[in-house]
Amino acid sequence: MSEKFENDLKKLYEIIGQRQVELGKYFEIVETDTLEFIEIKKQIDQFLVEISLPLTNQNRLAAISRLVSLRDEQLVQALNKEGFSVKEIEQKRRIAYLWVKNFHLVRHEELLAIIKNENLLNSFYQRLLKGVHDIGIVLSLWQDDWNEHIINTINPKLKSLYKEEVIAFLENNDLFDKDVDGKKADRSYSVLSQKEEGFEVKAYAEFFAEDVATILKKIEQLVTDLGALEDEDTNQKEAYIAYFNAIKEAFGECDRDKLLQRWADVDRAWMRVTSPLQVGHPLEYYEDHYRKAVALEWDVRLSNPETKEAKNAYENILGMYTSLFEKLGKEKKNILELTLSNLNRVQLYIGRPALFYGAEFNGLFSAQVVPNDENVSKEEGKKIFAFADNILDSLRSKPFLKISREVFGEEFINKERELVFKKADMWHKVYEVTTIGHEFGHILWLDGDSETLMNKSGVFKNIEEFKATMGGLMAFFANEDESIKEYVLNDTIKRAVGLIAWMKTDEVQPYYCEGLIHLSGLFESGVLSFDKSLHVDISKYSELKTWYSKTYENLALHYLAKKDAKEFLDNFAKKEDDIYMPTSLHVKNFVNYYWQLHQDIGRDIDELSHKSDWI
Repeated sequence: MSEKFENDLKKLYEIIGQRQVELGKYFEIVETDTLEFIEIKKQIDQFLVEISLPLTNQNRLAAISRLVSLRDEQLVQALNKEGFSVKEIEQKRRIAYLWVKNFHLVRHEELLAIIKNENLLNSFYQRLLKGVHDIGIVLSLWQDDWNEHIINTINPKLKSLYKEEVIAFLENNDLFDKDVDGKKADRSYSVLSQKEEGFEVKAYAEFFAEDVATILKKIEQLVTDLGALEDEDTNQKEAYIAYFNAIKEAFGECDRDKLLQRWADVDRAWMRVTSPLQVGHPLEYYEDHYRKAVALEWDVRLSNPETKEAKNAYENILGMYTSLFEKLGKEKKNILELTLSNLNRVQLYIGRPALFYGAEFNGLFSAQVVPNDENVSKEEGKKIFAFADNILDSLRSKPFLKISREVFGEEFINKERELVFKKADMWHKVYEVTTIGHEFGHILWLDGDSETLMNKSGVFKNIEEFKATMGGLMAFFANEDESIKEYVLNDTIKRAVGLIAWMKTDEVQPYYCEGLIHLSGLFESGVLSFDKSLHVDISKYSELKTWYSKTYENLALHYLAKKDAKEFLDNFAKKEDDIYMPTSLHVKNFVNYYWQLHQDIGRDIDELSHKSDWI
């Protein structure tokens, strides 16, 4: 890699970081009336008028959260409070998606112009980034139709017709995609289309024919142009061309029996791309709870040239897992071998999202471990992405909320703010445990068919997120750093409580369920108690560790036996009126309290303290 290219990477990383900080300043319009933010305020207010929400600071905060943080929980809460119907809220969420899409596409074009004008990177990467953007524009238009068809139309229809028997209906009528062995796959790259009687499966290329045809042309042109350029800095030209060609073949495949194989080939080609600029393709499937249709992700992730690898997280996870496996899984050596192979071959990329499109306008990940195809991982390993700098910028940009003070008290929130604003190095250590450790934790205890067998009731993801976080925590417990112990505990508490706000946000249900399981342990161990207000007792830390250890061992045995995930989840949460609620009465009382408080003051600004006190 040439010195110029290395310096260009550093400069580009700094530019992206500066632009993220500038974007975060949008939140300041709810805290100050200075002229600096008058145009931003107009922009936000125009959107609120378009979706018929009153021009209050609470609603402005919800709109800014949708635009900057890319999540719409607060916006949906605001719409619910105004009494809009489910159908009206769906329409307004769609308007919000298009607003966010158009806003960020302009910002992406501005970034590409900066790269070109300052001649950053080489000609190969400049063309690659422009090509990714061109494809992303089409995918972002398609995402709206994808969501409307699968999430807003087909899935509600399935639910109304078959209630709790949707999965059984899909299985009995051969409506799942199949893996290379002809068995039911754990995800799909197709949609259901309604017939006069029942449903049929259509590949993306068949059902969304116009969108796919446009994307194929964009990919073909990109591959042709890249073929005429050289990449002497990273020597990734052939790997990238193979990758884009694999994506073209996968998007264009109409035979539903070949879809999994085509996209597995994409993952294989992708694992061989090791550049600091990673192009992400459709990988995850959280939104669709039934057929796990893979969402239209598309992005570029830029590694921080100056970040060291998180070796502690890897070594602690490895030590904890091998020790526990010796205790629990002697008869399952094939799973041990697969997991150790995946751990040993992890490619870790710590950086920032540079460009993002499609489904990612509905929320970016704080970290990610992929591919999800365990057969591909058996051959090639996995990639872990962690976006610590973005998360810290986000925490520093958001206004302080009244609900945090009301629930946790001043001492607790001040300790958190001290970590975020004054102790960045220590914050990164906590992030390594709770977030990078979480991604390593996903890899553990899995066999090639684990998800398929454990997803009989369609809730595998609802325990998988807890398993992942626990992997990081168990590794930390096995090798504790005293300097961050209390911060790790506080982060776990804060996250578990905060996830209650996602109670009615269907696409992030797995995280909400994870929060309920954590809360079960926090209350049972005595770390948390609730009597009109929440009490935190950190002296019960060892009791919580005991609870976590016992629960994690039971969960590991559940994975080794490949039992239905619902059997484990039922110990902590069950559906009531289509919403998961805790089985513990103590936890349920607190969840009901927090949910109501979230409705009442979840978007109210804390008037007793301000970011200026900490910056």
